[in-house]
Amino acid sequence: MIWKDSAFLISKNKYNENSIISELYTMNYGKVSGIIFGGTSKKIKNYLQIGNRLHVNYHSKSINKIGYFKVEIEKAYTPFYFDNNQKLLCITSAFNLIKILTVDFQKNEKIFHQLENFYEILNVKNWIQKYIYWELELFKHLGYDLELKNLVDKKIIDNKLEYISKSSHEKKIVPNFLIDKNEDILDIKMLLSGLKLVGDYLEKSILRPNSLNQPLSRIQFINTLK
Repeated sequence: MIWKDSAFLISKNKYNENSIISELYTMNYGKVSGIIFGGTSKKIKNYLQIGNRLHVNYHSKSINKIGYFKVEIEKAYTPFYFDNNQKLLCITSAFNLIKILTVDFQKNEKIFHQLENFYEILNVKNWIQKYIYWELELFKHLGYDLELKNLVDKKIIDNKLEYISKSSHEKKIVPNFLIDKNEDILDIKMLLSGLKLVGDYLEKSILRPNSLNQPLSRIQFINTLK
């Protein structure tokens, strides 16, 4: 099996003194694992940062055997955020979600294009809010659509519109921006509430049924916002 493609680096681990095993999310083949020989060399390792986009040549004897990549940098995104710990952890969190929630060799162009658009989020004022929407869109592309509008009731409390979950087990206030999506939110408490609600959904509906754990990087990212 030999092919060329554009891909985002989603994980890497040292294989031996000179090489790494990497996971890439490609446009035409989905998530693919392979060895990058010489991946620890000065020539290559500087651009092998999680989240960077690469041009890859893949070689493998069969789909059941791990192959190897020859890589070239297409776009270095991550280094621009090395001095911003919150955004760097946000990048790690996003790509860890791709790593644990996608299946090897299952093409999904919508996810690839969502990764292409990810960095536009980090450059706007309300980037945390946009990232929450990004997570929800990712879940939708994976077949887990959290249709919040159908799960809440509108109520006026203290002359303010509130959305209350319809759940018979636990009544929760759902942040308005998750339903209306018509205003920029910068209030960190409200954003943290939104991240928690989405995290609860991720845990109960996606991770736990598939015997997966909450990504540590997502927890670390949220902790930097508190």
